[in-house]
Amino acid sequence: MVFERYTNDNGTGSGDTRARASPIALPLAHPAPLSPLPMSDLRYPTGTFTMPRSLSTEQRRAAIDAIAAAPAQLRNAVRNLTDAQLDTPYRPGGWTVRQVVHHVPDSHINAFIRIKLALTENHPTIKPYDEAAWALLDDARSTPIETSLTLLETVHDRMLRVLRAMSPSDFARTLNHPDNGVMTLDDVAAQYAWHGRHHVAHITGLTERNGWT
Repeated sequence: MVFERYTNDNGTGSGDTRARASPIALPLAHPAPLSPLPMSDLRYPTGTFTMPRSLSTEQRRAAIDAIAAAPAQLRNAVRNLTDAQLDTPYRPGGWTVRQVVHHVPDSHINAFIRIKLALTENHPTIKPYDEAAWALLDDARSTPIETSLTLLETVHDRMLRVLRAMSPSDFARTLNHPDNGVMTLDDVAAQYAWHGRHHVAHITGLTERNGWT
């Protein structure tokens, strides 16, 4: 998978067990305010991701639509949050809301590059990155969130122009992930449809549990 195995917050860390869930039609599941939840529900509020291997035309369109919706959903999730709220972990031992916001464009920039590599090279081997370490760098802990909200919007503008111009044969093109093996661009599209909702639900779940809405 495009997400890296060493992080403990994006839902795909080393040793995780992945449920057989739809990669496209995962609903946003928001816990009730102030009610305790199992750690697995806090970590995977939309369910875990399953690699699809291939998508139908309708599933592919739904994945692209989900990617298109992600920037506005993330912006709405953090609207009116204070700095203290942004610096609150979304679960015990997890990233803060601010780190989650900065992580999303970090991840999607890498995805965009990987898509373009797979479209322009023959089965390229991509470079993983340590998401957990990136989240500890100062930019992820102190940068105003507007920087990353705008960055996500602009990255998605470029990514969507590529995805919407791709043919079925383009989506069948492959890349090699050193940890996760062969991936198609259908895999990447499905994964990032899930990824945006996954992290938005981290934030909205925390907001509702704490009565911030």
